[in-house]
Amino acid sequence: MYKFLKRGSKHLRSRAGTKRRTFSRSAVANGRIPFSRYDKKHFVDDVYAHMAKNLKLLREKTNNRYFSLAEKILYSHLDTLDNITASGQLRRGETFLNLRPDRVAMQDATAQMAMMQFISSGLPRVAVPSTIHCDHLIEASRGSAEDLQKSIKLNKEVYDFLSSSAAKYGAGFWKPGSGIIHQIILENYAFPGALMIGTDSHTPNAGGLACCAIGVGGADAVDVMAGFPWELKSPKIIGVYLTGQLGQWTSPKDVILKIAGILTVKGGTGAILEYFGPGVKTISCTGMATICNMGAEIGATTSIFPYNERMSKYLRSTGRADIANAADDFKDLHLYDIGFKFDSLVEVNLSELKPHINGPFTPDLAHPVSKFKDEVRKNNWPELLTVGLIGSCTNSSYEDMARVASLCKQAQEAGLKVKSQFTVSPGSEQIRATIERDGFIKLFEDVGATVLANACGPCIGQWNREDLKPVSYTHLTLPTKRIV
Repeated sequence: MYKFLKRGSKHLRSRAGTKRRTFSRSAVANGRIPFSRYDKKHFVDDVYAHMAKNLKLLREKTNNRYFSLAEKILYSHLDTLDNITASGQLRRGETFLNLRPDRVAMQDATAQMAMMQFISSGLPRVAVPSTIHCDHLIEASRGSAEDLQKSIKLNKEVYDFLSSSAAKYGAGFWKPGSGIIHQIILENYAFPGALMIGTDSHTPNAGGLACCAIGVGGADAVDVMAGFPWELKSPKIIGVYLTGQLGQWTSPKDVILKIAGILTVKGGTGAILEYFGPGVKTISCTGMATICNMGAEIGATTSIFPYNERMSKYLRSTGRADIANAADDFKDLHLYDIGFKFDSLVEVNLSELKPHINGPFTPDLAHPVSKFKDEVRKNNWPELLTVGLIGSCTNSSYEDMARVASLCKQAQEAGLKVKSQFTVSPGSEQIRATIERDGFIKLFEDVGATVLANACGPCIGQWNREDLKPVSYTHLTLPTKRIV
């Protein structure tokens, strides 16, 4: 089903790559295409023109070097190309890059310190498009309406500070209940070829739209908002070659669950996972985002898919046809060069892939569902399933919700209700409204589910587990000594 491939493999000739050529098409050259409906002063066509210009110059300086997709985005966003005189000066795993990201995204837990640090800079406005998303501080407990109102009251000081500072310094603000940061970014801000940093480990979710999105600390975000370049050691590139197509019971999550079992939680450290091959076109855009999202569990710097028709369709369905047209016109920017040699390769045959469960205790402990029961008994793991969750930034797209709704409908027709606790966290207000329109929410509630707020909730431990007994702790306070 999978195998490691050698460098220079014939699979590198996959049609997912592109032959190098000049960028002569200019359908959007005279257009002005905003980053999003909320960013009217920054333009996608400017990014693409800048990328094309820089890549042309880089090829001249590096003796027509081949680039991966991730490298095209990173290197074309370098602060300066003046010190690049030969290919050897861009060494993966060694060279430190000073980059100019297109966007900064922050969630409410990390944005607090980041905004306070930015304010201390004395600058009047953020230097790049930036957004704050209120999704981490909403405690999951009784249901969407009650939990949301409780959070707004409990965290009023935080929300007031974030909203007022965002308004004063030119950042976007997504209020509590609007959705999870990564789903909001995918629906509104991510676009092919963009370089984005976010103060959350699952920022790579935007790789499902061929966006190079990397999770960082708050201090890095402040540097970029203040107009400074961001430093990153040039990552190695791990190629993941996908063949076949997903079967009826497998989902995009099974792809990354399998890869986690292969590479382990350390296998992606210092590297970008770049997916390619004929199997890519069989996965939905939100499915690709899920795979990129979970690359964080194996330590990857980020993950990315090449631009394709699935992404174009998603952009159009989310009201961004102009960006889709621009990406189509500059498609060569969003594909790796045929002839590029990955640092290592993994192959996964989607047709042979089985549904997986990973864990417990570590996300790289991968089991086909058919073998999980035997593993539970062999290792004496708990057999009782107490809670099932559909949601979080990994499982909250419409595609995910529709799959669960189908199972719930079958259970309902059989006269069944859930025996364990079952919670649902929609990824955004757009997702929530859509699944309510299509009757999914009523279906979930009819079988016994609790629909929570559009927030992270149980996935990050922001959860009032009323089904568990409180645990008592003994606290011991010791005298301290001053050490000189």
